[in-house]
Amino acid sequence: MTVKRTPSTRSGPLAAVFATAMLALAPAQALASACHSFVQSVPDLRVAVLDLTPAAAAGSSTTTAQTILSDVSAQDVLASVGEMEITFVGHSTYRITSPGGVVVATDYNGRHGQGRLPDVVTMNNAHSTHYTDFPDPGITHVLRGWTSGGPGPAAHLLELGDMVVRNVPTDIRSGFAGRRPDGNSIFVFEIGEICIAHLGHIHHTLSDTHYNQLGRIDVLMAPVDGTYTLSLADMIGIAKRLKSRIVLPMHSFGSASLRLFIDGMRDEFAVQVRDERTMRLAQGGLPDVPTVMILGSSRLRGWED
Repeated sequence: MTVKRTPSTRSGPLAAVFATAMLALAPAQALASACHSFVQSVPDLRVAVLDLTPAAAAGSSTTTAQTILSDVSAQDVLASVGEMEITFVGHSTYRITSPGGVVVATDYNGRHGQGRLPDVVTMNNAHSTHYTDFPDPGITHVLRGWTSGGPGPAAHLLELGDMVVRNVPTDIRSGFAGRRPDGNSIFVFEIGEICIAHLGHIHHTLSDTHYNQLGRIDVLMAPVDGTYTLSLADMIGIAKRLKSRIVLPMHSFGSASLRLFIDGMRDEFAVQVRDERTMRLAQGGLPDVPTVMILGSSRLRGWED
């Protein structure tokens, strides 16, 4: 289990909010985080506390909220975090840079895009294109979505600067029509009030328990190959249920499945194709309408992933 805290850029009332949230995690298996938080009225900051015990997660799709601080306004929270950057590197790797300069590479297999080494890399256990046994030794935090020794799920909670990284365990195929419980993970990246989920090489649809553990997801990174992971119908179903403001497709193996995914989303999502592979996103800058965004228009013309 990874529970790490490093010197943070947070200070003052906002730091108190986060400290309270993190302290609530370990002993009670409850998660207080930006993904489950909302501001009901200024100046009260309300944080929803999600019970992750199996009985509670299986029995309810709602959360309850409690006021933990009353002198922090929504504007204070949003002003504390600036603009982040998300770059599509290729295959299932996105490079996320927080406003405070924390760099993450998802499904790291040795590639992390242009720029310095990431501070954090996450890995999926499906194929060698989604992980490496030999990560660069200069990477401080290597988070595997599975446990290498002994049974049970991986459990990561890492606070690094202005970012929190955590995982939601999922199962993985094993052998002929077999399934290994907790063999993989969805990774969630929380930056201020924006919550990003990377589905990884997901092999099954999600239960209510998974949705409860994920919470609100603003940016969804979704594989759209339609074969090696999920069928396109199942992936579209997950994306429509989460209703993220931004859906970033990945793992498409060419333009055909990517186009089919877009076509299946058009009835509920806008579609935006960008020439560049990098987008910048500020707090409060999410689109008003849920949108599928293609980073790199060339991906619609050939075998780019």
